[in-house]
Amino acid sequence: MDPQTTTAPALPARDPGFGIYVHWPFCLSKCPYCDFNSHVRHEPPDQARFLAGFERELGVMAERAPGRTVSSIFFGGGTPSLMRPETVAGIITAVRRLWTVPDGIEITLEANPTSVEAGRFRGYAQAGVNRVSLGVQSLDDTDLRFLGRLHSVAEALKAVETARAIFPRISFDLIYARPGQTPAAWRQELTRALALAADHLSVYQLTIEAETRFEDLWKAGKLAVPDEDTAADLYEVTQDVCAAHGLPAYEISNHAKPGAECRHNLVYWRYGEYVGVGPGAHGRLAEADGRHATATEKHPERWLHQVETRGHGLTVDDLLTAEEQADEYLLMGLRLAEGIDLSRYETISGRTLDPTRLTDLMSHGLAEVTSDRRVRATPAGFAVLDALVADLAA
Repeated sequence: MDPQTTTAPALPARDPGFGIYVHWPFCLSKCPYCDFNSHVRHEPPDQARFLAGFERELGVMAERAPGRTVSSIFFGGGTPSLMRPETVAGIITAVRRLWTVPDGIEITLEANPTSVEAGRFRGYAQAGVNRVSLGVQSLDDTDLRFLGRLHSVAEALKAVETARAIFPRISFDLIYARPGQTPAAWRQELTRALALAADHLSVYQLTIEAETRFEDLWKAGKLAVPDEDTAADLYEVTQDVCAAHGLPAYEISNHAKPGAECRHNLVYWRYGEYVGVGPGAHGRLAEADGRHATATEKHPERWLHQVETRGHGLTVDDLLTAEEQADEYLLMGLRLAEGIDLSRYETISGRTLDPTRLTDLMSHGLAEVTSDRRVRATPAGFAVLDALVADLAA
């Protein structure tokens, strides 16, 4: 089967759209760096029962967000490529039944590049998936073992080849700042990765997250990651190599050819509305009384029991204050190369950004204001983005 050629319908410039996020929480093993809501089960989960749970929770969320036009659906995890294609198809069918879903919208599924999961790709495409995001993570077999990955470089390359033959759009993830990694070695690895002809690449710095195996090793002095200066050099290599290959950074950790940006993630970064269903999923919904932050029960079986009992697994349903919304808009929007819209910030927050702080950041070359009243980080500002956001939000 040839790759699908339909493209997503156009959105107005910088329109965040409305997304649906579906969390599949199961993995074959827990990666030592991962702090996501993922769970290993010795017995496969009852997918028919979980599908019914997803359908029911989607129905409840559709009652709270009626009449929307969906711009993206994203299957994240966990490892969504452990789902049967029939399960994926059932969820997509439910979304189509509950909301307006234009033909050709972006439907992404995260996948691990093992040969068994790659063999399911045709089934996912037939279910409606038109974009796959592969967790490649490294093109070095030794580092893949260190990262706890179950695939080899050869399997990853085969999965990329298979995905390119089936899906119109693919992306894959890489992790840098691994122990002992040098800028020269990273440049070589990243150049090889870009030669795989992906139109989108997510590149994340390895960080020590709380309650992970790597944190235990780090605290015990058995794991050392590159120091701050080396990590900064590796980040610069990432920007240079990706830009030279026609994939500039449109977000601090994401690179794409123009027009190939991940539409679903733009919903988050442009502070749009999105429904989150499944164990541990988060959402943001604009309702009559204001904007709500939602989150569901993280434990898969407890989530399923709650959905079967009361229709949803929500454990958080908070009405956000104007200040909280403004801070979220800054935190998410300044990750983007396009930055934030000052007028929208003022509408959300009911106030202007502190002109003194903004002027100070501009004088130090960390931020700039465009002619259409957008604030964005400069390349130097991206290197200290957390501090920049904290300064503006203060």
